[in-house]
Amino acid sequence: MTEQSSPVVSGNKVRIITKVLTTAIKLWLKTQLSQVSQIEIEIKSSDRQLLSGCIPGVSILARDVVYQGLHITQVELWAENIQVNVSAVLRGKPLRLLHTVPVTGKLIVTEHDLNYSLSSELLSTALNDVLVKLLPEHCPNSKSIIWRKITLDNDRLLLSGLTTPESEASLLEVDLGLKLLNGQELQLVKVQIQYNQQALLENNSGSSLYLGSDVDIQEITLIPGRLVCHGQINVNP
Repeated sequence: MTEQSSPVVSGNKVRIITKVLTTAIKLWLKTQLSQVSQIEIEIKSSDRQLLSGCIPGVSILARDVVYQGLHITQVELWAENIQVNVSAVLRGKPLRLLHTVPVTGKLIVTEHDLNYSLSSELLSTALNDVLVKLLPEHCPNSKSIIWRKITLDNDRLLLSGLTTPESEASLLEVDLGLKLLNGQELQLVKVQIQYNQQALLENNSGSSLYLGSDVDIQEITLIPGRLVCHGQINVNP
């Protein structure tokens, strides 16, 4: 009797572990995010792998995500060979990554959500850094710019903002093409910048923007109203 029932017990145990891990991953994700409307998680594993603390595969689908003020419309992720503290999770402890995990995914951001992100320090700082790179000597003080609008077009990005203080506000407009140079670099091409409707820069030669060693972008697409990105990013413990 004992030998016949053991596979059932083992199967039930693994199902319980899968459920606990799924819940733990959801909780961990929610600690990283300010907001998320929907998360779907699927764990692909065998008995031995789960019990040893190795998750061979996890797929995640999340919608209406807010991360550090960035509004992301939809994200689909896939990760393999994830080492986590399973024994601690089963004792009710928070999930913790034991090693860096390369995560492959697809990210979709609508123009509407991108404009909601303009108030985030992460995006405004990135836009300011781009402006300083393009106009290192004679651009207005980038920290005094309030970015107002982003428009997405075919392979192009249009930005508009106002300099401060408001009593002396001036209009800044940036029109640039965006291309993928390699997995870690974007190329800004056919850049046009106007300040109070006066041309500051018309640059057809292009300038590169380094994204970091933890990023490997395979494809980035700009179409009217939407940005789509495919690639890989390292999630560190």
